[in-house]
Amino acid sequence: MKITNKNEKISSIKCAGLVSKPNDSSLRKYYDVIEKSLEKYGVELLVDTSSAETLNCIGLDFDEMCQRSDLLISLGGDGTLISLCRRSFRYNKPVLGVYAGQLGFLTDIKSDKIGEFIDGFFRGEYRIDERMLLEISLHVEGGKKRLVAFNDAVFVRDNITTMSTVDAFVDGQMINSYRGDGLIVSTPTGSTAYNISAGGPVVFPLTQALILTPICPHSLTQRPLVLPVDFEIEFKSKDDILIVIDGQDRYKMRDFDKIVIKIANKSAKLIHSIERNYFEVLKKKLNWGNM
Repeated sequence: MKITNKNEKISSIKCAGLVSKPNDSSLRKYYDVIEKSLEKYGVELLVDTSSAETLNCIGLDFDEMCQRSDLLISLGGDGTLISLCRRSFRYNKPVLGVYAGQLGFLTDIKSDKIGEFIDGFFRGEYRIDERMLLEISLHVEGGKKRLVAFNDAVFVRDNITTMSTVDAFVDGQMINSYRGDGLIVSTPTGSTAYNISAGGPVVFPLTQALILTPICPHSLTQRPLVLPVDFEIEFKSKDDILIVIDGQDRYKMRDFDKIVIKIANKSAKLIHSIERNYFEVLKKKLNWGNM
């Protein structure tokens, strides 16, 4: 089974940048372990300013941290990792997810295994998976605002008392008119997030595809749709609809002439342990095969 789409390794590591879950000072002890483990190999650990306030250490501007770092570390959960991947998109740096709590879909290095993993890391015992991202363009008056999404872009009604209608077009031709509570446009990585709750398919994260899943559609014949990765999809609506990016940013659709979604020109690079098995994660998180 091909579990990664590249055999890439990081050629030189002199600095690592760290971002932690906001307002969680209990993570300080894990920061100390990471810092000491990296020091053994002559690697300087940098921390962005907002995380440094929480961890009670010296901080650095986020962009400067990314520029100086050879890899980035997310300390927290999947949400922290997603935010870091989005914020650091332009720098295209590999990201390692360390979690303190339950096993996540994305963060697979357990807090009590940090030192062990870092030792293995410097022996080359890791892999880098590339996950496709979405580029969302918000068009208005001849200009546009570009955003990236790791998991999904969700069109959702702003008024709970009315249904919403979102029209989707490819090359100027309407492919569907989604009427109901909304629509999810998901990456394969995001297929196990909101998409799966709305009845969408689980898609292996290294697949190259766009997933469209209606939310509580008015017509029971509406079904999830998987499209080729080179499609560029245009969305329009006259209703009060919000577009929510990875559950972290939201915009009113009526403020824009149209919204266009396509694959981003760069992928997120996630550092994983050699032993990580996606299907084992699914079995643990979704209780597959358990009675």
